[in-house]
Amino acid sequence: MSALAEASYLPEGLTQPAPMRDEMDAPYWEGTRAHELRVQRCADCGTHQWGPDWVCHACQSLNVEWVTVEPTARIYSWQRVHHPVHPALADHGPYIVVLVELPHADNLRMLGNLLGDPMQDIVIGSDVEAVFEDHDNGNPPYTLVHWQVTNG
Repeated sequence: MSALAEASYLPEGLTQPAPMRDEMDAPYWEGTRAHELRVQRCADCGTHQWGPDWVCHACQSLNVEWVTVEPTARIYSWQRVHHPVHPALADHGPYIVVLVELPHADNLRMLGNLLGDPMQDIVIGSDVEAVFEDHDNGNPPYTLVHWQVTNG
């Protein structure tokens, strides 16, 4: 079961995420609001994929659907960011960005922030779980997905 963020990890002033203009990724954002991690899966070949697309990346079928997957992953790669990439992050560093691999969804990979001490030791292969950070005051309200290490 995924954890719930107690306070906002990111500072105020960042641009609010929004679904793509064609709303291709709207089911992902609807899932985050429900504290679920959703990705696409091909109904023909069964392959999971991320990012969202109209066509299966494996077999080119147009029969793709959104499914909820277990919100657990492993750290595949990471970067400790010291240089702020946005003015709102000027006093919010360093921070850690992780590329995680979802073993229950064909090992597809997603990017996200790693919660905890920004100077923590990072071990490739560490287990992580999704942490859902609600922003109920957004217009419209939205939820971000961060990651948190679950093993030592």
